[in-house]
Amino acid sequence: MFRYNCFSALMHSRGFAMEESVDPLRQALAHSPDNIPLRRHLAATLQSLGRLAEAETEFRELLRRQPDDLPLRISLAMVYYQAEKYSQSMVIVEDLLKRSDTPAAVMVIHARLLARAGEVERAVRQYRDAVRQEPEAADTEFADSLGIGAEEDEELSDGRLRWNDDPEGPSFPMEKPDQTFADVGGMESVKEEIRVKIIMPLTHADIYKAYGKKAGGGILMYGPPGCGKTHLARATAGEVNAAFLAIGIHDVLEMWIGNSERNLHAIFEQARGNRPSVLFFDEVDALAANRSEMRGTGGRMAINQFLNELDGVKTSNEGILILAATNAPWHLDPAFRRPGRFDRVLFIPPPDAPARASILRLLCKGKPQKDIDYDTLAKKSEQFSGADLKGAIDLAIEGKLQEAARTGTIPPLTTKDILTAIGRMKPSTREWFATAKNYALFSNQGGMYDDVAKYMKL
Repeated sequence: MFRYNCFSALMHSRGFAMEESVDPLRQALAHSPDNIPLRRHLAATLQSLGRLAEAETEFRELLRRQPDDLPLRISLAMVYYQAEKYSQSMVIVEDLLKRSDTPAAVMVIHARLLARAGEVERAVRQYRDAVRQEPEAADTEFADSLGIGAEEDEELSDGRLRWNDDPEGPSFPMEKPDQTFADVGGMESVKEEIRVKIIMPLTHADIYKAYGKKAGGGILMYGPPGCGKTHLARATAGEVNAAFLAIGIHDVLEMWIGNSERNLHAIFEQARGNRPSVLFFDEVDALAANRSEMRGTGGRMAINQFLNELDGVKTSNEGILILAATNAPWHLDPAFRRPGRFDRVLFIPPPDAPARASILRLLCKGKPQKDIDYDTLAKKSEQFSGADLKGAIDLAIEGKLQEAARTGTIPPLTTKDILTAIGRMKPSTREWFATAKNYALFSNQGGMYDDVAKYMKL
């Protein structure tokens, strides 16, 4: 039976795949573009290094040449999963599951996707089926995150395991960021919205109090991934010298009944005990999904708890600035956008040309450089996200490091170096806009996506 571990590319290359091996592989491939094993090795190396956009490009090219290659399709599904392109990964996985020779690794990826979507009971059963079929496919860390062990008779209720014995709420690391809005390139209109909505009420509390306005509130930021939502949230805390608490879905969601609700309460209590504070929820669509799309009550209970905490039912949230970020606002429950919750929704687009030039200056600051024309670079990087720009600078630096190793000098970055790197990349924002366009055209009740429509000139 064919066996393919979905993490094999990572494990295979961990011992010897080094960052500097990528360029020689590309050079060899340029001389032999039809060398399939060589391209496979390059794709796996890029995946192991976390250069997922480049790995995706190589795997897709391989599949264009060999569309029925099962290991390649599995590899692309895993790259999509690692890059948080869950819908694309699910399309491949669901198609592979129709095959009679589907390896257990595909079932494990499917279990991961199901768990992330909140379908925990199906995830548990799919994972167990995979391990029964092929014990080598077992992933202890993932099994622990599901709250299951080797036992087959652990009780599931509404898709989650029964309450565990730990009644204490967790504690989360807090920080005092030293970044401010000056460290965020561009995004001036978004910064101004945040100033008016949540910073000025805190810094001018007496004036706002005279009009019956309290310091605090929530802003939901949405847009393509990599466009600075997290960076902006951290800079907001730095602007007001507030404690910063960054929360991801894994800090909240647990398989034990009641634990997700307990975690949410503990998060808000910690923020309330450290006022002023900025509470930032990343990937909030996973914590605030539309309840009408849920099958069980477990997810609804966690969402209800989230809403109660936002409302400050038992304790005031004054002095707590609540920010949330999502790449998929269309999955949020409408209740989160009511007044007093995330009532201000901000579209965070890819940086415009002046902002791209500003970001590139920040990224190149302190690095050896010579006569870099940032305006030219900005014009050539249209639709690039901040993360894409960072990737381009990293790619340019890799070439300089190799040159430095050969010559024993420290050659400076030039405009040409960065232009070459930009030319080797594609904007990661395009896929997001392909999805967002449909919502802006056909599901824009209330005008939530007006900014997207305006940006896309629809």
